[in-house]
Amino acid sequence: MTSLATWREDLSVITLSDPQDPLPAWQKLGWPAEGARHLTGGFATRSDRARWAAKLDRAVTESDRSVLLIASGLSCFAVGWWAKLSPANYAARVAGALLFAPGEAREDLRGRFAAPRIAMPFSSLVIGDAIDEKDAELQRIASDWSSGLVRTRERTAPVGGSWRQAQRLFRRFTTAVVEHDVQRARALRGLGASE
Repeated sequence: MTSLATWREDLSVITLSDPQDPLPAWQKLGWPAEGARHLTGGFATRSDRARWAAKLDRAVTESDRSVLLIASGLSCFAVGWWAKLSPANYAARVAGALLFAPGEAREDLRGRFAAPRIAMPFSSLVIGDAIDEKDAELQRIASDWSSGLVRTRERTAPVGGSWRQAQRLFRRFTTAVVEHDVQRARALRGLGASE
């Protein structure tokens, strides 16, 4: 994990969205419509999900750099499902994920992406609107994925925007995670030494 704090190269951004979502949440923040690669797909049947997962497998393995996944709504649950059930060497190529507005995905559709309740094999950050009645749900989702949580207010998208913002946000988050883990390890070592 410490290598996440010292990235020097840009990330390969793969955006993922549900075709029924006309405006992915990241666009509401003024970020570009799509990353270097964009995947969308229907999630109605098992074969739809399998085709989508195969597309994501291919996009991740063909990338010449570490991958940053950016998902919105129901595709956040699809990313969680893929991450927990894919071969470790595929997930290892993913530096992390920014998961926008998972609470906006319909409850009845989330079950299509049931996966073991284990942490995602890469750092992730759940980003959702700061709406009081949805806060507990957003916290539960982030906890289920072992993700960090950022609450934000929707704003109108300015002209332009940059994926570099996404990369900087994710780098700040992963640097904080690494620093927290190092501090915790030092504290545990200190406790172990005094006993």
